[in-house]
Order: sequence, then C-alpha cells, then structure tokens
Amino acid sequence: MIRINLLKPETKEIRETQAEGLPEIKTRKKPGIGNLILLLLIIALAGYYFYQKKAMDGERQLLSQAQEEKSKLQYVSAKLTELQKQKESYDKKIALINLLKSQRDLAVRIMDELSRLLPEWVWLNDVTFGTKSVQIRGNALSNNLVADYISSLENSPYFEGVNLISSTQRTQGNDQYLEFSLTTGVVNPKQMTAPPPPAKEATTRRNP
Repeated sequence: MIRINLLKPETKEIRETQAEGLPEIKTRKKPGIGNLILLLLIIALAGYYFYQKKAMDGERQLLSQAQEEKSKLQYVSAKLTELQKQKESYDKKIALINLLKSQRDLAVRIMDELSRLLPEWVWLNDVTFGTKSVQIRGNALSNNLVADYISSLENSPYFEGVNLISSTQRTQGNDQYLEFSLTTGVVNPKQMTAPPPPAKEATTRRNP
C-alpha cells in the first residue's frame, strides 16, 4: 500500500513563506537615517525662517518709528524756521517804525527851525526831507535876504553844509522877486555831544 504524505510540502511551503517574510518585517522596523536628517534639516530651516521673519518684522517696526520721528523733527524744524523768519520780519518792522517815529519828531523840529529862522519878506514854497538832507524852495524880495537866511541856517545846530542851488529873478505883474532853491544837511541834536557846563565864577570874599 502506498502512502502519500501531503502535509510536509505544505509545512515546508509555510516555513519558506515565513522565512521569506522575516527580512521584510525587519527592514520596516528600522527607519532610514537619511529621512531623519532630512526631517531635522526641515525643522531647522523652518526655525531659522521664523527667526529671520521675526527679526525683519522688528527692523521694519524700528524703521517705521524712525521715519515717524524724522517726519516730526522735519515739521518742528520747518516751524522753527518759519517762526525765525516771522521774528526777523517783526524786528525789521519795529526798527522801521522807530526810525519813522524819530524822523517824524525830527521833521517837526526842523520845520519849526526853518520857520523860526525866516527873515521878513522871505517865504517857503516847498520843503522836501531826505534821509540826511533837506531841500528848500522859496521866494525872497532880494539876494541879501536869501544870504541872511543861509547864514541863519548855518548857525543853527540842526543844519550843516548849506548850499545855494539856484536863484532866479521872477516877475509877476509889477512885482519882482527871487525864486531860490537850496539844500542843507540835517544834524540830529541827540547825536551831538552836549557842551560842557560853564565854569562857575570864583567868588572873592572881601575883608570887612
């Protein structure tokens, strides 16, 4: 009688299958070193990226603050420049007002002096004030009267350097007169040095 063992080939086949599967199971359990390094590299790059982004955000914030401060400083500088120009303008106006005020007071005194020194039969037609001079136009009955007027002006503390510009004979109806024009420099009495006070006379005591 012939027996056929059908179990052995099956057992061998099962063992071979198990043997063939063992290396595959062992390979899956060990992770690859390359994958681990790649993962660490990705993590490091991500951390470096976020660090750089945070640093860039901080720099941008500082730059924005600096630009804002610069804008404020430029506004303050422009405002100071404008105020300085206004101050200079006001100073010029004040100086001009003071000058005009002083000239106005001087003009009143000069007009009073010109009228006070007029001889009889001499009258003025026009008086023009300059910065440091006066131009006078008037009429007189003779050259001697014009000469007397010039002499009086030269002796006045308000005038210096009197010059006769013209003297022309005019006729109006039966009357004849001289039309004269002269210029003179103006001296402000405030700028003149005050003369020294007169010396007191020594009193002599008489013996009784």
